[in-house]
Amino acid sequence: MKIALIGYGYWGPNIARNLNKTKKAELYGICDMDENNLEKARKLYGDNVRYVKDYRELADEADAFCIALRQDVSFPIAVDLLSRKKHLFMEKPLATSVAKAGELGELARKNGVVLHVDHIMIYHPIVRYIRRMIDSGELGELLYFDVSRMNLGPHIKNDINAMWDLAVHDLAVLDYLCGGKEAKRVTAAGLAHYGRSEELTYLTVEYDNICASVRSSWISPIKERRMIIAGTKKMVVFDDMRTDEKLTICNKGVDLSTDFEEYGRYEARIRLGDIMMPHIETEDILLNSIEHFADCIREGRESLTDYRQACRVISILEQADRSMKGRVDKA
Repeated sequence: MKIALIGYGYWGPNIARNLNKTKKAELYGICDMDENNLEKARKLYGDNVRYVKDYRELADEADAFCIALRQDVSFPIAVDLLSRKKHLFMEKPLATSVAKAGELGELARKNGVVLHVDHIMIYHPIVRYIRRMIDSGELGELLYFDVSRMNLGPHIKNDINAMWDLAVHDLAVLDYLCGGKEAKRVTAAGLAHYGRSEELTYLTVEYDNICASVRSSWISPIKERRMIIAGTKKMVVFDDMRTDEKLTICNKGVDLSTDFEEYGRYEARIRLGDIMMPHIETEDILLNSIEHFADCIREGRESLTDYRQACRVISILEQADRSMKGRVDKA
């Protein structure tokens, strides 16, 4: 299976490295308008890969494409390639609106090709482990998520805000762990001090009986990637910045007792139990994402992170943008 990469700037080299590593696909070509970027790639991959400035030179030869470009550039290219019936691996967010994401999804469906969105955290072994805990009932009923993704930079962007850049990862995970539930209410607040886009955002998402708080920042003195997930039976902490065991499972919670003489009374009792830190083997999650894409093409099935999930995530981001601008939907 021949896969070509479009964009060898910030994230593209990581995609190229994993395409070159996997045995499920072939890194066939690299496209970039900057000759310096192509030269960097050529030094790594030699003559085994085709190097072009115009992706259309590869359109008749490659089976699939990976796009790692800015949204304003990637969308028309994605439309063109899907219309040519090419399978597509897209970086997040899939598009700048639900309408545009839906347009790409409809093109993929119409032409019978795989449209895979690189919601990379879905392919993390710890996220999959937590999903199994939820499915088995080990966590009980989900209560809330508390998420922080912060750093000092490394970039302060003007085309998207910190929420669209960072929270998109966490919203994809929330969507996956909640089984694709639709958000019932979305509110957000943010700070835009250094440019046109918010460098710091506080996002609240309410599902049926589940509340999620997501904090995203490019202007934090510390780097943090942490997710707390509370259930009625157990709670877990996923700290992706830890160098050792990243998942902590806490057998803690609140139990309700109705063992009282007075009718209708109950007591909430705090339960403190054991803490466990299971060893979960480290995996390259970008490689997992790429290989899932290749498997979907080979097996003729839709991606776990398809355009439908992308639409649910983008819908939350759009509602959050309106909330920050003081235009909260009343519906």
